[in-house]
Amino acid sequence: MKVSAVAGSLLLSGAAMAVPLSEANLARREANREDRASHMNMRIEKPNSQKSAFTADESYSTNWAGAVLIGDGYTTVSGTFVVPSVSVPSGGDDSTQYCAAAWVGIDGDTCSSAILQTGVNICIQNGEITNTAWYEWIPAAQSYWTTGITINTGDTITASVTADSTTSGTATVTNESSGESVSFDFTDQPSTLCQTNAEWIMEDLTGGGGLLPFANFGSDFAFSGASAVTGGNTVDTTGATIMDISQNNVVLTSTTASGGDVAVSYIGA
Repeated sequence: MKVSAVAGSLLLSGAAMAVPLSEANLARREANREDRASHMNMRIEKPNSQKSAFTADESYSTNWAGAVLIGDGYTTVSGTFVVPSVSVPSGGDDSTQYCAAAWVGIDGDTCSSAILQTGVNICIQNGEITNTAWYEWIPAAQSYWTTGITINTGDTITASVTADSTTSGTATVTNESSGESVSFDFTDQPSTLCQTNAEWIMEDLTGGGGLLPFANFGSDFAFSGASAVTGGNTVDTTGATIMDISQNNVVLTSTTASGGDVAVSYIGA
């Protein structure tokens, strides 16, 4: 793999609050971050509470909310979003870390052999928000850019992935607000893309063998300029499957998609 911006597994984040970190807090944050990962789409049956609601093109998952195109030959996926201000869900514990991940990617839904993806983890703990840009070729773990980009709440971010082949590609995150941009080149990956899914997702991350506490990311999150390239043609989200997150028979998100826009709202407690 060739690194086009210094990358690794330490945190580079923009905090919504300028809170100095003690050595203990920094160590705790690093340990928490090491345990975070994105995951294949974990589809589930429509919750009992939604049996008579929504449309035929809507599906449910324990970890993905957003839009998924199912087709063939996807080579590029991109989208732009404003980093939301997250909060602890109602009844939550401020000392617990809650996260959500906004990303774009290729595969991971109907194709489970690999995902090429990139985006931003948005987390809150003890009142401090951290935003971390990352890239991943599943089944490998997330990796994080250590220099070259800082992300703050309210920044406008463009994320894109390009598959050069089924085992190589590029992930790029650009902070449109600051002009900073970082990218990472994947080569000779051991897992193979199918290039049959293109997606724009807000995810509940996994770690420690299960789902991590899901942050309340508000009602205004959206991808704009959502596009994918297939067969040399650029397409939007028309015809995409709408995904919403349901956990313990409670629906936590509400998603709509139209053209190049994918709106995902947190509706949990």
